[in-house]
Amino acid sequence: MEESHGPEELLSVGEMSRRTGVAVSALHYYEEFGLIASGRTAGNQRRYPRHMLRRVALVSVAKRLGIPLQDVKEAFADVPLSSTPRHEDWQRASRRWKKVLERRRRGIEQLEKELTGCIGCGCLSMKACSLLNPDDELGDSGTGARRIPV
Repeated sequence: MEESHGPEELLSVGEMSRRTGVAVSALHYYEEFGLIASGRTAGNQRRYPRHMLRRVALVSVAKRLGIPLQDVKEAFADVPLSSTPRHEDWQRASRRWKKVLERRRRGIEQLEKELTGCIGCGCLSMKACSLLNPDDELGDSGTGARRIPV
């Protein structure tokens, strides 16, 4: 019997795991989180459309880069789960993801500047260090414990 390898090919969760290198439990979680989708057989077994392989691969890359799954979900928001995505769908997601990555890069660069200043300072003071204790409103009124009236 010849195996189907077309776009309509359905893959078991074990086959998805084998092809992507992602644990079955992670695939279940990604599905629960809304990153991927499957159908069910009459015996209630998951079957993933072949196009889910790309989504899982991109989730794996994002995870390796430390990108939160919520950011990935937002980037994939317009990429259909129920049908094979078109090239335009992936291009739109790519542009959205690029914006997210650019924001993260700027944040990391800012943190690097602050951290370099902090290491150079050497004080590690909880009462004066804006990096270790950001947005400290009570620090302006002196050291020691403070109570906030309710």
